Amino acid sequence: MSKKVTIIGLGLIGGSIALDLKKCGFAHQIIGVDKSKKHEHEAIELGIADKILPMKEAIENSDLIILAAPVDASLKLLPKILDIIPSNVYVMDVGSTKSSLIDAVRDHPNRKSYVPSHPMAGTEYSGPSAAFHNLFKDRVAIICNSEESHPKAVNLVSEVYFHLGSRLILMDSESHDEHVGYVSHLSHAISYALAVAVLEKEKDDAAIFNLAAGGFSSTVRLAKSSVDMWLPIFEQNSKYVLPILDTYLQKLNQFRSYLENGETEKLSGFIKEANRIKSKLEKK
Repeated sequence: MSKKVTIIGLGLIGGSIALDLKKCGFAHQIIGVDKSKKHEHEAIELGIADKILPMKEAIENSDLIILAAPVDASLKLLPKILDIIPSNVYVMDVGSTKSSLIDAVRDHPNRKSYVPSHPMAGTEYSGPSAAFHNLFKDRVAIICNSEESHPKAVNLVSEVYFHLGSRLILMDSESHDEHVGYVSHLSHAISYALAVAVLEKEKDDAAIFNLAAGGFSSTVRLAKSSVDMWLPIFEQNSKYVLPILDTYLQKLNQFRSYLENGETEKLSGFIKEANRIKSKLEKK
């Protein structure tokens, strides 16, 4: 049965979800909510949302609420949503950190109406104009602490990811935050640092533009990601980001030492060790 879906946060993730859920028929109406009036206007113009309503009215007139705001905003919004959510209406979030959000509503009387989730997809762009079809196709989506949510809520969110074309896995929130910190959040931190380092050393903008081959462009691509989204992610997941940053800096210093001291064999071995990541990424 087709649903009325409210999406709170009409950026890349929320907008892309809206486009696909409408296209596949899961949602017959998308209600949009965003703190930015500009984003709300764009969402209507781009066909992402069918109508814009105040948050309370939107929640009261929906079957499913999808919270797609930055993680710091979600911390404030989720308890308010659960305060007013009608019975048999469920809410899912799509944020990149899970433990802090789950802790914030652990004792809420409507906790079972909430399903913590994280689709492992995105780009470096933001806002409604960044949204596109099939962003989540053949990507992994994670549901955390599913046993703490109502089975009907988990089934509904599972159906959402089925229609988005995602492969669903279950995980506890601490494991999620740890592993995502290693493979996603660290990558963004490295990209930001690389961009700042190059901007500091290379003052010739034309050289950056003309000489930025595939390796540099792909590595620094994430540095274009929005500060509004990524600053709160780093802050909320610092428990796991800081230790992996320490390990990364240790390995980078090791690389530097081999290069500085002309230790060709050790540098070669370091690179060959790094090459092992290929087999991990190509596993089926």
